[in-house]
Amino acid sequence: MKIDTPVIKNNEYEVNIMDLTYQGLGVAKIDDFPIFIEDTLPGEVAKVKITKVNKNFSFGKLITLIKKSSDRVEDVNRDYIKTGIAPLQHLKYDAQLNFKQHQVQELFEKAKMDVDVLPTIGMDTPNKYRNKAQVPVRKIHGKLETGFYRRHSHDLIPIEDFYIQDPKIDEAILVVRDVLRRFHVAPYNEGGHNGVIRNIIVRRGYYTGEMMIGLVTRTKKLPMSDLVVKTITEQLPEVKSIIQNINLSDGNAIFGKKNVKLFGKNYIEDKLLGLTFAISLNSFYQVNPTQTEKLYSLAIEKANLTSDKTVIDAYCGIGTISLAMAQHVKKVYGVEIVANAIEDAKINAQKNHINNARFVVGKAEEQMARWQENGLKPDVIMVDPPRKGLDESFINSAAKMNPQKIVYISCNPATLVRDAQILSDLGYEINQPVQPVDQFPQTVHVETVTVFDKIN
Repeated sequence: MKIDTPVIKNNEYEVNIMDLTYQGLGVAKIDDFPIFIEDTLPGEVAKVKITKVNKNFSFGKLITLIKKSSDRVEDVNRDYIKTGIAPLQHLKYDAQLNFKQHQVQELFEKAKMDVDVLPTIGMDTPNKYRNKAQVPVRKIHGKLETGFYRRHSHDLIPIEDFYIQDPKIDEAILVVRDVLRRFHVAPYNEGGHNGVIRNIIVRRGYYTGEMMIGLVTRTKKLPMSDLVVKTITEQLPEVKSIIQNINLSDGNAIFGKKNVKLFGKNYIEDKLLGLTFAISLNSFYQVNPTQTEKLYSLAIEKANLTSDKTVIDAYCGIGTISLAMAQHVKKVYGVEIVANAIEDAKINAQKNHINNARFVVGKAEEQMARWQENGLKPDVIMVDPPRKGLDESFINSAAKMNPQKIVYISCNPATLVRDAQILSDLGYEINQPVQPVDQFPQTVHVETVTVFDKIN
């Protein structure tokens, strides 16, 4: 059935770019019909070719820029935009920070919530910040390659400099790649579900320099594993741990269920806010250490913690923010669904000689209900949920506990605003400005710290 729209697929149009979407795509309109175009910025005039037409919107491809924005960065690497590694690299950094503030502000306004949003806290050097890499391994032109997928596909684009990663991590990926080539370890073939190496994971301690290599394999055995390990450790003396993760499935999940230690320790160590943390292959640990310290310090400061207070840290991971808060309060309770993370959290409490933190494995919403039924009365609840935000049952259990404050670290403004509306109905208001923090420069993602106060 033909869709009646003001634009036709494969036709070219001259358009004015008026806005950016939350995915960083430029927005143009013809007769109020939206066209979304990669690598365009507000204020630009562009010739575009329509690539896809839906009932209510379309997608276009940039052909030429007729008028450029003063916020445009020239000479960018097209591969970073094609793969989504750095979809905002063509936008000047101060404009990126403004875009992120505006994104949060606009969502509150659409929800008709009168909330101020402060300017985004940025980085002095907004690149080379990631302390973790997960890169796919595939065969291209008969050769084992590492890189990143083209957006919305599984076509690998070979990349050696990832731009937003710690350069030592980029270097390690190339060393591991070349070692695997040298010993003829077969890259994974998705179509035939054969081959060996699916992904290379590299983690590096920002303060310690300790490095972990993860080799995700389709097979239970890693061919030539002794020689592979010996050669990697000779060339990368920072490596303190090499872990094989076995992923036998034919799905898209990166990790399988079983880890095998091939060398060194099961974890590496790093420091955050003066504390030492053990980080294992699968555990969640924020990827931008300098910004994480700003983010967590801000959340702790806004929680107004004192030595007589009890705090719950939902989605506590390996205990990073729990243990940072434990130094200021009477007791911290942490919950996390990933069992390995809770084991790490308990190890981290011991490493830092912290005795007033208790960690349990469970779904946050179910554990909150149990704590509430058992009469736990927290003064503050700290939440740092995944992108899907808070489960409504979690919010209800939290509100029934009647804490003075709920401090919400969000990685998704849309779910933050949704949850803020529910919290407002349950008697929790935002009385101070929301603070965005740029954890992921050159990308569209933004973190925020929001404080909800109990209305007396």
